[in-house]
Amino acid sequence: MEFPDLGKHCSEKTCKQLDFLPLKCDACKEVFCKDHITYEQHKCTSSYKKDVQVPVCPLCNTPIPVRRGEMPDIVVGAHMDRDCKYDPTQQEQRIFTNKCLKEGCKRKEMMKLVCNQCHGNFCIKHRHPLDHDCKGGGRSISKAG
Repeated sequence: MEFPDLGKHCSEKTCKQLDFLPLKCDACKEVFCKDHITYEQHKCTSSYKKDVQVPVCPLCNTPIPVRRGEMPDIVVGAHMDRDCKYDPTQQEQRIFTNKCLKEGCKRKEMMKLVCNQCHGNFCIKHRHPLDHDCKGGGRSISKAG
């Protein structure tokens, strides 16, 4: 052994392997080999310091603070029952809001399809001046009409 002080032994009781590139756990500050560096592999007692998760309310998308030792599911459930700002009336956004002005047509479109002559809003089927009996005056814009 030319370099007896090179490297460190793994702190895992069952391993004690001499590792020339040891890794230090950021939670408990002990030295481990590559096989025991994760919190689960060396049963880190300080993992709670680093393994912090903040649950988010599925309704209002706000982070919910959880104290150590509390179950996140229970805290989020309590938030949903008491403090949640979710309003189902605001969340229902209608996509198809542009109603066709053609008499008898009940279709709604996602985008406005405005006639160039009468400036009315129509569905795809009635968007051309000849299809909705346009009263915009003048001749049709397109050569087909």
